Amino acid sequence: MKKCMLIINPHAGKAQAKAALFEAVDILFQGGYEATIFPTQKPKDATAFVQNRAKEYDLVVCCGGDGTFNETVTGLMALENPPPVGYLPAGTTNDLASSLQIPRNLSQAAEGIIEGASFGYDIGRFNDRYFSYIAAFGIFTEVSYATPQTLKNMLGHLAYLLQSMKTLGEVKSRRLRIESDGKVVEGEFLFGAVTNSTSVAGLFTLNPDEVQPDDGLFEALFIRKPQNAIQTQQTINSLLTWNYEGSNIEFFHTSCLTVTSDEEIGWTLDGENGGKHRTVRIENCPQAVRILRPEETEAE
Repeated sequence: MKKCMLIINPHAGKAQAKAALFEAVDILFQGGYEATIFPTQKPKDATAFVQNRAKEYDLVVCCGGDGTFNETVTGLMALENPPPVGYLPAGTTNDLASSLQIPRNLSQAAEGIIEGASFGYDIGRFNDRYFSYIAAFGIFTEVSYATPQTLKNMLGHLAYLLQSMKTLGEVKSRRLRIESDGKVVEGEFLFGAVTNSTSVAGLFTLNPDEVQPDDGLFEALFIRKPQNAIQTQQTINSLLTWNYEGSNIEFFHTSCLTVTSDEEIGWTLDGENGGKHRTVRIENCPQAVRILRPEETEAE
């Protein structure tokens, strides 16, 4: 049998996900993979497990949330010839799984790993760190990741987004200089995201036609601070309709960009603390890892 390194975050998601994990392990076994389980106990455990042991295995599978997957990818990026990786999404947001159409049901996700196909997936380098699908700062990261899941479930992600947008004019903005492909954009911004996902912070989406996970490009979206109620409504409409022309939103595709601010800004990487920085350089590492997912969603 082939060898599978199964990294599990015991604290991710809800209790029922833990019960479903046993069936997922059985599916992996039936698919020809003998799994060795590595339960994480503290931050960066997944990275250390992968860096130290992944070369011994034919497949790495991560069971946890987006943060655990981030740590797993970080470990893979340190290897010269990393094995393919599968994802069993057991977190609360799971933006990456949503974007890649990986089922939230762990058994179905395991079947997708066994029966699916691998494709080269772009990874982001953020200064000296990595992210798997998003680097972001500002109001929506704070709203999504600091809000209890029960409240999000009660209001709905979109309803909560719209409620938050009503106070945009009251939120502190950041003065930024954004440089990309010879283009310079400056101004006061409330939010910024550099992403390889259709789902942003679990709150709003990008047009799937604009997002290709293996094209060597990121989608960059920066929201300027609205000056009045009309601009606030225009911003809301732009996010809902994916029409950014003439709005307070800067949207473009890029393989590399530099963001400089007058003061330190707190960033999140895949929903986890990315530290505070005045200058960040974000680069696309094209098709740096191979991800297994259901074959019908294979990247074109």
